[in-house]
Amino acid sequence: MTITTLPDRAVVRVAGPDARGFLQGLLTSDIDTLTPDHPLYAGLLSPQGKALFDMMLFADGDDVLVDVAADRAEALMRRLTMYRLRKAVTIAPTDLVVIAAWDGEGEGHTRDPRLAALGARWIAESGPLADGYTEHRLEHGVPDSADIGEDQLLWLETGADLLNGVSFTKGCYVGQENTARMHHRDKVRRRLVPLHIEAATDTGAILDAAGRSAGTLRSRHGATGIAHLRLEAAGGTLSIGGVPATALRPAWLAGAIAAASAA
Repeated sequence: MTITTLPDRAVVRVAGPDARGFLQGLLTSDIDTLTPDHPLYAGLLSPQGKALFDMMLFADGDDVLVDVAADRAEALMRRLTMYRLRKAVTIAPTDLVVIAAWDGEGEGHTRDPRLAALGARWIAESGPLADGYTEHRLEHGVPDSADIGEDQLLWLETGADLLNGVSFTKGCYVGQENTARMHHRDKVRRRLVPLHIEAATDTGAILDAAGRSAGTLRSRHGATGIAHLRLEAAGGTLSIGGVPATALRPAWLAGAIAAASAA
């Protein structure tokens, strides 16, 4: 049973009479559904549909608290300010922290909006610090902000559609056209996929059994990595710098891998 602050996350407050409408026109999730009991996972995209920022949103009265990677918080505030124009919105950093809890902890708090199996997640003024969150997240194959990067991957390639990170009914937002087209035409051919890697390796290039490029390793923690991978290659033999690797199939991703492998 573990509860911990996440020191690599920061909290930004978006406030003012126009705050929710402002975010509704920018982000991938439906802000109208945001309540204290229902946080959201969302992205701010480029016009081409690539992920610029991934974030979690928490309601604080009419304000919205944005849980974002700490090293991206300042850039996110600049980007939001650029879009603000004449809207009655304030965007400011806070001293609040992000808390995660799992294995029976976090009772009475909201669940991680991406995946219930990740446990609870909420915003607080302070909290304890414990080890194990990265291992817990990777146990469920869920990528982090560092895996997603900035303006590198299309939002659906990050698994956002499988992790409650996009609404296909809310209407327009930045990058909506390409994101909706990919979804409705079933054109998501690459995704972030967890891998089991059998030994140490220095290269990020992933090859399939025929020696063709299958993807790129985005991060690694112990024997588990997150790769940007061709889904059709996920069911076969993979290697990274000559080291064998196997694509894992967490429950939330298994259907997408199976469908691509069968196509």
